[in-house]
Amino acid sequence: MKRSGRRVAVATAAAAAMAMSLAACGGGSSGASGDGTVTLHVQAWKGGGAEPANVAEINKAFEKAHPKIKIDFEYITANDTYVQKLQPELLGGKAGDVIMVDTDKMKKWGASGYLADLSQESWASKIAPDAKPFAQTDGKTLAMPMELIGIGLYANMNLLKKAGITEVPADWPTFLADLAKLKKAGINPISLPDKSGWTGSSVFQASGSTVVYQKNKQWDSAFLGGKASFDPDWQGPLDQLKALEDKGYVDWKNELGVDEWSQGPQNFSAGKSAFWYQGAWQVSNVKKAGFPVSFAPWPGGAAGTEPNGMLFSGTMWAVNSQSQQGDAAREYVDFWSQSENLAKYLDAEHAESPFTGGTTPESTETTAFTTAFKDGRYRILPSNSWYGATAETAVGSKIQAYLLGKSSAAQTLKDIQTAASAK
Repeated sequence: MKRSGRRVAVATAAAAAMAMSLAACGGGSSGASGDGTVTLHVQAWKGGGAEPANVAEINKAFEKAHPKIKIDFEYITANDTYVQKLQPELLGGKAGDVIMVDTDKMKKWGASGYLADLSQESWASKIAPDAKPFAQTDGKTLAMPMELIGIGLYANMNLLKKAGITEVPADWPTFLADLAKLKKAGINPISLPDKSGWTGSSVFQASGSTVVYQKNKQWDSAFLGGKASFDPDWQGPLDQLKALEDKGYVDWKNELGVDEWSQGPQNFSAGKSAFWYQGAWQVSNVKKAGFPVSFAPWPGGAAGTEPNGMLFSGTMWAVNSQSQQGDAAREYVDFWSQSENLAKYLDAEHAESPFTGGTTPESTETTAFTTAFKDGRYRILPSNSWYGATAETAVGSKIQAYLLGKSSAAQTLKDIQTAASAK
């Protein structure tokens, strides 16, 4: 290990002195046994259910490397369930020693003082410059980023082959031509389930990652500084969403009734469409369907251009500031930061490393996306600034209204501007 073990020794000694009082506040089931073995309570929405993500394997490796630290891992269903459980636990001092967060949760819980400052950890200085802002608040690093994960276009290569298509399209004109070939061959060209409003909003962002950001890589800062606006800059991405229906490839009224998190993945895995849009975290599940699949950036650019991939600053580890096993908790986070360990998680997630010089696993399914990342053709979704959770929800709702014909393009862009500008 890179550390001397001093922290574990300190934690062990302190814990042994209070072996009969196991984590009265902070850490839930964490504590120490009579022989000085420390138990860390770790809470996460990855590592169980349909997304094991090699977390159990990494935890086992950690315990082997740290025989005096045992992991009590708690998997909690994602989304609202996770927040509803941890919020009162944090308030009551009973949350885990190490908790999984994303940028939105890091900001909220960090502002409430629930997260320890990790700025001095050895891995903090190795976070890639464009990933660092997503793990920081007021200049303090409050979480260790675990991944930069792509969101893009899935392709069932068997269905594409039936229509005479040999590769995933890289630009908008080719994409439209391929959709036309698929439809003519009697194949459902593309599925974009959007019941919660996530898919429409996300495709809008993915298209903009090429259409908007290849013209102005600093669009986010320009927008925040009042020097850029959605109208007219984002007219192109909105037009692409509408064109899919106008040309008969997508029935938005039907898609808005299909859940993107449950039925959507099932439908694509069942071979019901040639293309589909989702995050790279679904690659492992889709592979089980048995057909060759490709995951690539949304092909939004002009003819002959290469697309930008869109990345999301995903899961991160944070240390509970109330934990009585804080030193051992930092050891755990440090272990995850090391390339040989984090690579196991990245491999399962089909994600990119958030560290400078970090190891990004490669697979045949994600070659197109990983190539874009390595070429520097990517943009990270600004979930740390104007596209936080509240804005994302609002934008999704506004785009749904537009796709149903209840709002004009001009009004939609105006409404998105308002949502993104809200504090």
